Amino acid sequence: MHLQASKSIPGGVPSSWASSRPTPVWVSHGNGAYVWDVDDNRYIDFHAGYGANVVGHANPSVVAAVQKRVTQGTHFAQPTPDSIVVAEELSRRFGLPQWRFCNSGTEATMDAVHLMRVITGRDLIIKVEGSYNGHHDSVAISIFRSAEELGPADKPWRTPGAGIPQAIADCVRIVPFNDIDALSRLLDEHEGQIAGMIFEPILMGAGIIVPQPGYLEAVKKLVHQHGALLAFDEVKTGLVIHQGGATAMYGVVPDIICLAKALGGGLPCGAIGGTNEVMGAITDGRYNQVGTFNGNPLTMAATRAVLTEVLTDDAYARANDVGAYILKNAISTLQKHRQGVHGYQFGFKVSIVFSDEPARNYRDFLEVSTGAMHLNYLMQFNGGVFLAPWGKSESLTLSVAHTCEHGDVFLRNLSQLGKVIEQMSDRTSEVFAAGSFN
Repeated sequence: MHLQASKSIPGGVPSSWASSRPTPVWVSHGNGAYVWDVDDNRYIDFHAGYGANVVGHANPSVVAAVQKRVTQGTHFAQPTPDSIVVAEELSRRFGLPQWRFCNSGTEATMDAVHLMRVITGRDLIIKVEGSYNGHHDSVAISIFRSAEELGPADKPWRTPGAGIPQAIADCVRIVPFNDIDALSRLLDEHEGQIAGMIFEPILMGAGIIVPQPGYLEAVKKLVHQHGALLAFDEVKTGLVIHQGGATAMYGVVPDIICLAKALGGGLPCGAIGGTNEVMGAITDGRYNQVGTFNGNPLTMAATRAVLTEVLTDDAYARANDVGAYILKNAISTLQKHRQGVHGYQFGFKVSIVFSDEPARNYRDFLEVSTGAMHLNYLMQFNGGVFLAPWGKSESLTLSVAHTCEHGDVFLRNLSQLGKVIEQMSDRTSEVFAAGSFN
């Protein structure tokens, strides 16, 4: 099938992130906690479409909402009542009063950058080194780089992604995660020029890197002192790690929040929330936040079901129980086989990193050996567990359908991995070198 697809689809996959070694996995269907490939092999799904599908596959509430909506029309480019319910529920969960909708996390962070620039009248923005905040030009800078491509630690290079001019990259300034001193120096150096800072409050593209105590509060205070705005990219964390994302979990409310992924219950989605002052720029026409499919009826129907019927307090309590069980036993299993390990668990996310020392920033994470974590992906797959292909950087994602019994299969495979890597003198991999993913 991959050979056939390669004739008409570049790389044989609809998205480059679906590419994986030794070959992409072609999926036939899913139900609950499981997916089936086109050869009818069943897998426990901890991939969840790169962390998006926490409601499980073919969730009855989402299916019913979409089936009802599809018989009533699927596209009008006009608002439908479901969008009011969704906006009100997001406001309740995240603490920001006004919301607009879009179709992806990339669109959400793009709108956030535009709003920060329009409101402040400034050009420069700040992002965190190594983080992924979407693939639009303004933020596809300093992402997924090897250590040799990052530049000096105290003044990281502004390296643009493919196809992005250096002139655009020069409108971005880079700081390491968890380094408030570096941020302070940068804001002082560019006094009156910074429109805002956008970053993940928990760094999610490098296993999981948590903010140090007081870091988020300090960032907000410092950014505001310099007349700039703060945007949290909660595309991966929002509704996944907590009912109200990292914003509610840490109690630090930014000026702007970007959501996507889990919001739509498996449908393309995105949302941007803001303070009344920020969203006033949309209301009064200073910024036109537009999109033909924004607030699409199918997405709004599914999202309403996700927020009001599926992702309840009880659902998060069960996810925390299952996730804590997996993390505790995964750490003890690997330690038994003399493999260094640490991890985190929040809501539907479980991160297991093959290193004793938790990373504080992206450069720390690049020091983690790659080979054993990618071997884990392959051994889990052959053992009936589907993980995200980028084994080093991605976390496990649970759904409302997962139980401790599903976790036990993952743990048995991990035990087998432990026996293999215990015999390995060299656990590095040239194929999966730092910064190389597919």
